[in-house]
Amino acid sequence: VRLLGLSYPTAWTWLHKIRDVLVRRERGPLLGEVEVDESYIGGPEPGVLGRARGEKKVLIAGAVEVKGEGCGRVRLAPCASAGSEHLQPFVVDSIEEGANVHTDGWNGYSNLDEGYEHKVTVIGPDSSRASQLFPRVHRMFSLFGRLLLGTYQGSWSHKWAPLYCEEYTFRFNRRRSSSRTHLFRRVVEQAVRRRPRIHLLAGKKHPEAVTTEAA
Repeated sequence: VRLLGLSYPTAWTWLHKIRDVLVRRERGPLLGEVEVDESYIGGPEPGVLGRARGEKKVLIAGAVEVKGEGCGRVRLAPCASAGSEHLQPFVVDSIEEGANVHTDGWNGYSNLDEGYEHKVTVIGPDSSRASQLFPRVHRMFSLFGRLLLGTYQGSWSHKWAPLYCEEYTFRFNRRRSSSRTHLFRRVVEQAVRRRPRIHLLAGKKHPEAVTTEAA
């Protein structure tokens, strides 16, 4: 910020604009066997104790392709609630119809067998078993939480949670990429092609229609 002579709000806005173009809307859905779960992610807050959500804890739905003992591609998205009206649209948007979807016994995932091969594993009263029964998606939640706490010191909110999820998805799905210049070129291409929407996420409206121009 000091080197470029930018204010903090300007640098912060630029960072969100970059996050906004990291994920292609035409990307393909997850395939094969997929673990799905949800978790509250966020940093500690003064005066917020126990299971209280506070401002920084956000319910995040996650899905991970099963690739042998490891992970394939992932999807992350904030959810307004753990009800079926929010979890099931996440599954439909993220996973190819007919895929093998593995979830716990939470009723928010009921009726998935109408479009998927739905495998249900009941965790039971011992919640510590969740990471053993669903190791990949819980590993992803753990890594995402570390990114927020370590890199961003827990500085995030409900409003901007979608962009942080998209940044992590981009990073994780390309963790084995051997061409960093290709990734940079892809982000630049997306920045030129995509219509801006940061003002919409911020709850603002431009007085005139916003159009993009070729670089």
